[in-house]
Amino acid sequence: MLERKQLGPSENLSAHFSQQNTGVPLLSIATVRNILETGRIRRREHFRTISVLCFPAPGVLASEALGPAQSKLDALKRNLPPGYQLEIAGEQAKQIDGFINLAVVLLISLVGIYLALLIQFNNAIKPLLVFAAAHYGAIGALIALAATHTPFGFMAFLGVASLIGVIVSHVIVLFDFIEEMQEKGEPLERALPDAGIERIRPVMITVSATILSLFPLALEGGPLWKPLCYAQIGRLAVATFITLLLVPVFYSIFVLDLKWIKWETTEREQETADAEPAGAELHPAS
Repeated sequence: MLERKQLGPSENLSAHFSQQNTGVPLLSIATVRNILETGRIRRREHFRTISVLCFPAPGVLASEALGPAQSKLDALKRNLPPGYQLEIAGEQAKQIDGFINLAVVLLISLVGIYLALLIQFNNAIKPLLVFAAAHYGAIGALIALAATHTPFGFMAFLGVASLIGVIVSHVIVLFDFIEEMQEKGEPLERALPDAGIERIRPVMITVSATILSLFPLALEGGPLWKPLCYAQIGRLAVATFITLLLVPVFYSIFVLDLKWIKWETTEREQETADAEPAGAELHPAS
């Protein structure tokens, strides 16, 4: 009992290493202090737990600090004795939980967008054509994050997912122009480039204004807003060209090659075809 109340005997202890039989004085590697603390057994989900905490340096994300140590932590997790387990909590656990919740919400949103497009177009194929061009913007977001050396985290994923509605709206408006020109009697080969030419000006104005407004927040917003802004900038820049260039190509493939979308010949096209003079063949007299 006396040894527990006084620190004198503890100062004379030696620290032994597993690889060597020699020991060093405890005071050479540690400081012994007398602190009164209520003893308790820490538990997490009814399991005895030892928590190891650390705080990254200012301006450094937790994912950046955890990345170099992840391989060693995985090796330690595999070599734990039976009955012991290692779990990484903190920001990473919240990030994984946020990814799962956001993925569920994103899936529900995609189903809702598809049903809305199904009602608007009265066609089950055209909504698939809209979604075929929506995911290409994610490539631009990854390129922007890689070019700026920004880690892909929850905020970057949120920036990629938040612009799906903007891209879908651009494709919907482009489809409206194409269908209006179809009603006017224009052929498919002319309706597709005309729709892109008429749509390019408002799209470029909107996208340019959005990108320019995101740059100040990306540069001075800190590590929280930087991934989100750069992901949105890259996604908008690439998705704009994809919308104006690949969507007409996809539309023509669905109409001409796959025959999933019907391009009906209007009366005006039929009258134009009938008005063309028929060719005559001339044979020399024998």
